[in-house]
Amino acid sequence: MRTARPEAPEALPHPVVDNHCHLDTDPGGGVLPVEEALARAAAVGVPRIVQIGCDLSGARWAVATAAAYDDIVAGVALHPNEAPGLAERGELDAALAEIEELAGNQHVRAVGETGLDYFRTGQDGRAAQHQSFRWHVDLARRLDRTLVIHDRDAHDDVLAIIDEVGAPERWVMHCFSGDAAFARACLDRGAFLSFSGTVTFKNAEPVRDALRVAPADRILVETDAPFLTPSPHRGLVNASYLVPLTVRSMATTRGDDLAGLCRAIEANTDAAFGGSWGGRNG
Repeated sequence: MRTARPEAPEALPHPVVDNHCHLDTDPGGGVLPVEEALARAAAVGVPRIVQIGCDLSGARWAVATAAAYDDIVAGVALHPNEAPGLAERGELDAALAEIEELAGNQHVRAVGETGLDYFRTGQDGRAAQHQSFRWHVDLARRLDRTLVIHDRDAHDDVLAIIDEVGAPERWVMHCFSGDAAFARACLDRGAFLSFSGTVTFKNAEPVRDALRVAPADRILVETDAPFLTPSPHRGLVNASYLVPLTVRSMATTRGDDLAGLCRAIEANTDAAFGGSWGGRNG
């Protein structure tokens, strides 16, 4: 990933929320200070962020940052790729116990990102991933938190575990990567589908097909920053202020009025994450 930062795009006509961001992740060239990240994003119509912690240190940071900035709320979990190593060292149960404690904080809206990742973890790590994912799904149900799911090359098993444990009232397929048929399967179970910069990539027609079949009241937008930078800046560092590029591409794909899609995304995010937040930058 190159560390240059793209110029800010044209502002959106109505605010939207970046519902999945990693403000603490260093792409190699230094992270933006939180105040600057918020200011750049707000200037183009992205005034609110969901900060996701994927390991214990990231979860602690997410909670502390959400406590300090009203325009940020937190999600906490162990990423599926964290679970096998923790299990091998006999540390998984203790780590999950701390995640549960953090998830009870008033600034936490989500349990995530959790899920399954068969791209980076082989067969020997899948049992630990399944154990961790089941636990996180149950935690989201018990604490009435939004479940945020990471799914990479594991569509069928993600749905099997959701069906087994039972989906919480609110759940999000982060960085949706499936096709239209998988989208319908998730939607039938009550999911929100969150689209990232990948929807702008030339090779992502199946994801665009999924976007086309999704009802307007189930669509979210995210960056997964600093990763998955939308075209035409693919390969550079991503940040919340680049969300307008993704939203404009989504509107074109769906044939939607841009302002109407923005209003829908804002309302959907509030519905998905348990209500509105924001109003103070520091």
